Parts: sequence; structure tokens; C-alpha cells
Amino acid sequence: MSKDSAASGSDARAAVVDWLLGEARMLPEVPDVLDAFCVRMAEEGVPLVRCALGLRVLHPLFRMMTVYWRHGRGIVEVVEREHGSENTPEYRSSPVAAIIDAGAEAMRFPLERMAEPWPFPVLDDLKAQNITDYAIMALAFSNGRRNMLSVATDRPGGFSTADLALIDGVLPALAAVLELKSVRRLAATVLDTYVGRRTGARILSGDIRRGTGAGLNAVLWYCDLRGFTALADRLPREELIALLNGYFEIMGGAIEARDGEILKFVGDAVLAVFPLPDGPCAADCEAATCARALDAAEEALAGMARLNAERAAWGQPTLRYGLALHVGDVMYGNIGAPNRLDFTVIGPAVNLVSRIEGLCARLDRPVLTSEAFARHCPERLASLGWQPVKGLVEPIQVFGLKG
Repeated sequence: MSKDSAASGSDARAAVVDWLLGEARMLPEVPDVLDAFCVRMAEEGVPLVRCALGLRVLHPLFRMMTVYWRHGRGIVEVVEREHGSENTPEYRSSPVAAIIDAGAEAMRFPLERMAEPWPFPVLDDLKAQNITDYAIMALAFSNGRRNMLSVATDRPGGFSTADLALIDGVLPALAAVLELKSVRRLAATVLDTYVGRRTGARILSGDIRRGTGAGLNAVLWYCDLRGFTALADRLPREELIALLNGYFEIMGGAIEARDGEILKFVGDAVLAVFPLPDGPCAADCEAATCARALDAAEEALAGMARLNAERAAWGQPTLRYGLALHVGDVMYGNIGAPNRLDFTVIGPAVNLVSRIEGLCARLDRPVLTSEAFARHCPERLASLGWQPVKGLVEPIQVFGLKG
């Protein structure tokens, strides 16, 4: 490389780094950063036709997020790869595994000048797509987590030395920006996983001061397993955890499928809400929310029936449970000790829905609702009379599913 070429390369590298740490840093999400980066590389003369970014993620379901870019099409796909995908033959025989798991720093394959057999099966696919040069590099985050960036071109002769030197020279700055976006995504993922989407969004917005909260009108859902203590005493730990996960998956899946949000698991119980829109809510709006919650309850009943049939077929104990629905006003906010807060709902409505659930065993009904809830779904619910409730002076009228 001549002195002028080296100087030109140094200027280009400095300009891209400044852009990454300035303008690109303000882009909202990882795919936006990759798209803008590839466009910027093209403007600097790097003949990219394909680019892929693989980021390790901290998520209960997924191990990696892969973002694919194509020249002239931008981001064409974002794929979240499940835990366990790293054990598949396809992954183990890929250059991605060599970078992320085996510790390689970079690899280049000038396909135009190579001959079979290929060291990785994916190279055969790339060659068939007229790719002349393919390179893959490690992107290391400050915590040591390894990620990868791959680039490909179809230009005759492949990438030049200057092309690859430019990409390599800006990788640390690109990694810093991507780590920033990944940390925010990680924070949102962890909060969504442990406290729910609605609550997570409020916490990320800065609502973390103890004692803060707001009124919320919502449908309340409370469900609980029956006889769980006896099951816990006699079942092996692994079987007990699998039992709970199966139960929570059915209940939580039904809640989330109808736009409800789980607020907390209390042992074997679930507290969830189906929020009503902010501001005055017309009767039809409240009725629609109650109908969604009741749909979720019926879906949960069907799911538990299937689970119990499967458990019975295997000679395992079936699960008994109660589920209560109520609609009312609660306080939704931060409660707890100074250094350990819980973002939850409190108020008489929460106490009432838990008391109603306690009647399920006495009335031998899996689902009960309050009168306030039932008035919105009269065609689907029938009164079961007035029932005494612990903690209340007067009995309350409760309702169950018709049929």
C-alpha cells in the first residue's frame, strides 16, 4: 500500500469512527445501526452485497439474534435463534461457531480463488450465489461476550486489502455502539421477563421511586393451584418444577394471548391484569376487556383439561385449581423497602379477587367472577348466589360459567 493510500485509508477510518460514535450512536435499534453501517461502507467504496451480524443475547428463549442485510434491500431478516441451536450440526459446522465458540478472531475465504472441498458447507451456498469473497470477524463486547460480523462481495477479485483494513479498523467502534444498543435491549428483555411489558416500560422510563404510583382501572385475574403443598411434599424437585412450568405456561399463555399482563407469580398463584384504556372508558370498552379476559379463562380451562388428560394417561396426579376475575380500580406503582421494590397493584379490588378465588374449592367451580365483572358478560355467566367471604361483613354475589 502506498503512502497516499495509507493516508487515505486512515482518513476514511477516522471519518467512519467519528460517524459511528456520533450519528450512528443515536439510531434506535441494532438493525438500524447495521443498515446504516453497511450503507456507509458502500459510500467509502467497500463493495458489500451481503452482511450478517450475530449477537449473543440474554433471553429466556433465545441464544442469539442474527440480522441479515442485502445491498439495495437493507435489512431483510432478523432471526432469533433458540437455546440449543448451538448444538445442531448446521451450527457446529459453520464459521459462526468457529468465531463465537472456538475463539477464532477472523477468517477470510476468497471463493473466486478457492477450490473444493470447502472448509464450511455454507461456502458452497455462497459460491452458488456468485459470491467472490467472504470474511467473518469477531465482535467482542466489554464483558467478553463474543459476537460476529460477516461481509461478502460479488466483485471480481473480491475485497481489496484496503477494504478489509477499513472494516477491521472500525470494528471496535462498531462493537461499542452495538453493545450500547444491546444493553438497552437486554434491560428491556430482563424487565419484560421478570415484571411484564407494561411495568418494564414504566421502570425504563424512570418510574422507580418508592411510593410513586397511579390509579388503574383493570380486569384482575387471580388463579391458584389446589393441594400444591401436598404435591410439593411428595414429588421430586425436577418433576415439581416441570409441573409448575406446565401450569404457568397454560395460564400465562392464555393471559398474554388476550393482551393481559402477568404482574407476579406468588408461589403457585398468578396475579395478572387486563388494563382498561386510560381516561373515561365507555361501557362497551369495559365489556370488551371483560370478554377478552373471560376468553382467556376459557382457553386456560381447555389447556388445563388437555394437560390433566396427558398427566392421567401417564399415571401422574392431575391438577386442581381456581381462577377468579374481577374488575375495579387499583393503585399501580412502587411498593417495598428502600433498596428492594415491587411494582404491583394494591387495593380492595385485589383483595376481593383473591377472596373470590378462595371460593372456587367450596363451590367446586374452576372459574368464578364478581358481580361487577359478570354484568359485562351476562350471556356467558350465571349467578351462584350470595356467598360469605373472609374479611367482609356482607356476603357477595359470585358468578360461574354457564353449562
